[in-house]
Amino acid sequence: METQAQTTSATPRREPWNKGKLIGQKPPLRAKHVWSIRTRLQMEGRTRDLAMFNLAIDSKLRGCDVVAIRVEDVAPSGYAVDRATVRQRKTGRPVRFELTEQTRQALDDYIKAAGKKPGEFLFITLRHCLSPTVPATALSRLFVLGTHRPATAVSTTTLRHWLLRAKIQNNHRLS
Repeated sequence: METQAQTTSATPRREPWNKGKLIGQKPPLRAKHVWSIRTRLQMEGRTRDLAMFNLAIDSKLRGCDVVAIRVEDVAPSGYAVDRATVRQRKTGRPVRFELTEQTRQALDDYIKAAGKKPGEFLFITLRHCLSPTVPATALSRLFVLGTHRPATAVSTTTLRHWLLRAKIQNNHRLS
């Protein structure tokens, strides 16, 4: 009886994998975070990341939908259009969104620099060997860039929460 009690107390307890990590819904981005991310991407000359980030902000799409966008979805004639429509992967519904001037400029710069043509994915991996498209977690890395939060504190859904909060605040200011 005593030997059984000694063996159970002697075995080490495993620590849970998510101990100390922020789990559940993440806090939304603030406007200052979005602008700091944009500024840093512009200063570093990261045209691809800037175009991806601005497109994610304007479209309010999930990360998997942003990275699956093709060139003809946003720039059928070689230049970014005012409005675009993309079919969501999860719901199958088309989403129509407007591209701001800043986003159109970033997309035009990226398409020109990368030599993109209609039919290609807009965003491809920096390493072309494994996958044709960028993983949705690449967007999370961009969000972490200007927020001074650990990578586990930002999710791809964070952007959607930020946009909803900003929209509500703007409506209250207008009324």
